[in-house]
Amino acid sequence: MNKNLKFLTQAGIIAALYTSITIVLAPLSYGAIQIRVSEALMVLPFFTPAAIPGLFIGCILANLNSPLGIIDIIVGSLATLIAAWITWKIKKKPWVPMPSIVINAIFVPFVLKYALGLPYFPSMLWVALGQAIACYGFGYPLLVLLNKSKIFK
Repeated sequence: MNKNLKFLTQAGIIAALYTSITIVLAPLSYGAIQIRVSEALMVLPFFTPAAIPGLFIGCILANLNSPLGIIDIIVGSLATLIAAWITWKIKKKPWVPMPSIVINAIFVPFVLKYALGLPYFPSMLWVALGQAIACYGFGYPLLVLLNKSKIFK
């Protein structure tokens, strides 16, 4: 398969998965206390750089559904882009979920403060906890499974 076509196909599938999972699980995906299960896909840049634009576009599309408005579309999606790029650079599997946890714990509380008036530091802890559940609870097993399957080789 042509390299560019493979890249675009992977990015498109990842974007569709991220968007779909986020919207289907919308009660968990948005708000002050959230476990965005689709963040489990943040392990995918470990396997392919196509996951970087895929996750970014998927997050933009998912955040169009966010009750938090335009700030979530912009800030939340940029957080995903930054975390995906950092994840792509990581070579040690146990650390792969960490960028999404840290970056979102820094950025998303700004959204929650602006949109809902919530205090920054307590929101930071809640976001980090939700991200840890999504990224290590769901994402790390996905990473192990995909690594064994060699699907991205």
